[in-house]
Amino acid sequence: MQTPDPKLKANSRVALVTGGAGRIGAIVVQSLAAAGYAVAIHANRSLYEARETARQFEAAGVRSIAVTANMREEGPVRAMVHRVADHFGRIDALVTCASIYHAGPFEDVTAEDLRAHYDVNCIGTFVTAQEVGAVMIHQASGGSIVTMGGCAIDQPQLDDAAYVPSKGAIPALTRSLAVELAARNPRVRVNCVLPGPVARPADRATDTLEQVAHTVMFLLAHECLTGVCLPVDGGQSITHQTPAVG
Repeated sequence: MQTPDPKLKANSRVALVTGGAGRIGAIVVQSLAAAGYAVAIHANRSLYEARETARQFEAAGVRSIAVTANMREEGPVRAMVHRVADHFGRIDALVTCASIYHAGPFEDVTAEDLRAHYDVNCIGTFVTAQEVGAVMIHQASGGSIVTMGGCAIDQPQLDDAAYVPSKGAIPALTRSLAVELAARNPRVRVNCVLPGPVARPADRATDTLEQVAHTVMFLLAHECLTGVCLPVDGGQSITHQTPAVG
């Protein structure tokens, strides 16, 4: 666990991270806690891990709560946001890391496969951001939302026909949310990170996830940025190959 910066007013800001118990989400949660945020860690199947992380944060003096909702169910997602807002009294940051990924041959992809990916990866992101945005627009300081897309939209791979469209919608969703929420409170910003694979030795695999987390923190912090979709892929999106970095 990273140690919170003692120079920051402890837990003065509140962040909600969907999918905060695994991979990118878990590292984003650690980065937020280290930066002085109180954290709400959303999980669905990984609720035990989310609760354990929240327990460790609380023991270290970081206000934290684990929350759960199936991202395919609108009512529970909205209720989850309200639970966070009621618990902490505000929400200053939202990072939407919750997603599903199921690969399969193109011939086997069904309409239900597409719906499942859209429901979690796109619609779940929208509902969470819409509900959090409704909290942020009533805060004098506004707030910052970072969505999680994917560089696969520029280079679709075989067997990803259900996943890629659901992530491809995220940049358009991000820009639409940025316009809608800024019209209601100019201090509410919405940006997007587009993670992509970067070739690295196996023992440095976490480095890429940490770079994504650094980018999330950058977008949360910079008040002049909104509607930005930033690739973090080691140049893959412009070279059309996976470069050997590091």
